[in-house]
Amino acid sequence: MTETRWWDAHRHEGRRPLLLERNRIQSRIRLWLADEGFIEVDPAALQNSPGNETHLHAFGTDAIGNDGAARRMYLHTSPEFAMKKLLAAGETRIAAFAHVFRNRERGPLHSPEFTMLEWYRAGEDYTVLMDDCMAILRMAGPLQFRDRVCDPFAEPERLSVPDAFARVGVDLLPTIGNRDALAAQAGLRVADDDTWSDIFSRILSEKVEPTLGLGRVTILDHYPIVEAALARPAADPRLAERFELYACGVELANGFGELTDPTEQRRRFVAEMDEKARRYGERYPIDEDLLAALAHMPASSGIAMGFDRLVMLATGAPRIDDVIWAPVGY
Repeated sequence: MTETRWWDAHRHEGRRPLLLERNRIQSRIRLWLADEGFIEVDPAALQNSPGNETHLHAFGTDAIGNDGAARRMYLHTSPEFAMKKLLAAGETRIAAFAHVFRNRERGPLHSPEFTMLEWYRAGEDYTVLMDDCMAILRMAGPLQFRDRVCDPFAEPERLSVPDAFARVGVDLLPTIGNRDALAAQAGLRVADDDTWSDIFSRILSEKVEPTLGLGRVTILDHYPIVEAALARPAADPRLAERFELYACGVELANGFGELTDPTEQRRRFVAEMDEKARRYGERYPIDEDLLAALAHMPASSGIAMGFDRLVMLATGAPRIDDVIWAPVGY
């Protein structure tokens, strides 16, 4: 039997309460952002570079000029680059509900086009973003995904990545850069083309993430610096000012103390694109305009939250498409 389309009237009738709750949650967040002094901005989705992380895959297109010449451009995977340029221009608290686009991503928790809530605070420590996240989650209310529940009103658990790995029997820091040592601790087989980051990601997704955000929110802080291409180093230079927010075993947000050193940022971007070329046979251009802006950008913290995922958990919806008004049709 063929599955009904999302616009089938009967199916829409079942989705409509979830969609109306989406609107209510978004309205509450917008009011809170305004009360906190944020200005809502609307970055263009079409950019010269979609982002420069190895495993982010973009949608490319050709922009045809008045002279008929084609110029390669991309739909952004995040509004981050444009928003950092606004910080360089002098804005201090900005936020966006941005439609973003990621290729090779489709499933219950992934849509190739989705809404990202992203916000930045100039001159403020990245730990302030953790308080922001809790305020936003409490506007959504009790959270549920499948049989997992999370109370956003409970005191969150703040856990470092090394401590989270220790819970599953892995002493992470001594293995940084040594994939075989890391895999051996976790009992994982290593393929010839696996990198240390591949093994790290497998342990995180298979062993660590399912235990996070159960009953209460988990703030997973201090990622290895090699897993934080856009974050500044922490007090321990092996680690970064990067955290992710989890509820019901689902990652909801990714926050940073932002790197503002253009030389170091270029080095990291080149390394990421070299690895992308090795693994996937393609690379994206580096946004030279962003690197120029970083020299003028104040010390800042920034974060991206998957808004559709938040609505999923607030409504108990099983799939991300259930809470998108008109989901991608393929």
